Amino acid sequence: MQEYIEKRVLEISNYIIESGSTVRQTAGVFGVSKSTVHKDVTERLPLLNDIIAARVRHILDNNKAERHLRGGEATKRKYLGLREEEGLS
Repeated sequence: MQEYIEKRVLEISNYIIESGSTVRQTAGVFGVSKSTVHKDVTERLPLLNDIIAARVRHILDNNKAERHLRGGEATKRKYLGLREEEGLS
């Protein structure tokens, strides 16, 4: 694995551990695709550091378990906003 990839993998992993962010949020911060973040933390990270990989996996599993709740909240905000716009028109 090339050195710059190893560095990115570790930086991404540390960011996820410190912030508890999702793959999508992390991709935005680092300016890479969601696929790159996912590949970095699921395939490349275990080759570099098993302990950090387990911590990141735990956070990502938790984010995945809560995903449906965040989606429901986003939908709720969307339709509340639409209702407010209709009331203003």
